Amino acid sequence: MPILTQTARLVRRSCARLLTQDCLLCGAESGSGLLCEACERDLPQLPAPRCPACALPTPQGEVCGRCLAKPPHYDATFAAFCYGFPIDKLVQSFKYGHRLALASYFGRQLALLSASAEADLIIPLPLHPLRLRERGFNQALELARPVASAWQMPIDFRSCSRVRHTVAQADLPWREREKNVRGAFHCSSDFTGKRLLLIDDVMTTGASLDELARTVKLHGAAQVSLLVIARALPP
Repeated sequence: MPILTQTARLVRRSCARLLTQDCLLCGAESGSGLLCEACERDLPQLPAPRCPACALPTPQGEVCGRCLAKPPHYDATFAAFCYGFPIDKLVQSFKYGHRLALASYFGRQLALLSASAEADLIIPLPLHPLRLRERGFNQALELARPVASAWQMPIDFRSCSRVRHTVAQADLPWREREKNVRGAFHCSSDFTGKRLLLIDDVMTTGASLDELARTVKLHGAAQVSLLVIARALPP
């Protein structure tokens, strides 16, 4: 019996060593996670008082001036982080470096947030077929999978499509992004009375998500909430 116990301990230690990996940010041992505890604690957070519509910081958590002057088509925004170092590097590594393991990590953060978002259906922001072929995957769909699994909520990635191949939003000044995505999406379903949760990686101006929200509301959606990894602050 003592020999079996000793063998079992050796097997457990060997498995633990095999499962241990280095933190993606600092290289320190992070156990079975992608980030070590220290780096995870240092990830940039959005200030708690924020606009309930677009998630930009406001003094008392009131609706911001931008949303008052021009109300968006979406009703609420939930963001896990502020878009700054090192979240920006992790998102870029996920999207352009094909580190798909980050989808599970980010997806878990979004699943925690989505508890506050009442929704019937998840819609990942669609990519144009040319962009999808170029990238090889839709990052929004990969982020949606863990959220859907956590809340047993269906994903609809067929009803909405991107029909205009536009210049990448990141390549444009903020003020030109709304015009760039106007009419970029098509919807083939009736969402009458549905509460939809739109998912994407980063919300900068929110132009793409707002255009998709406009499109699905034209098809009857009663409520549209946004769920993103990170919210960029205005320059």
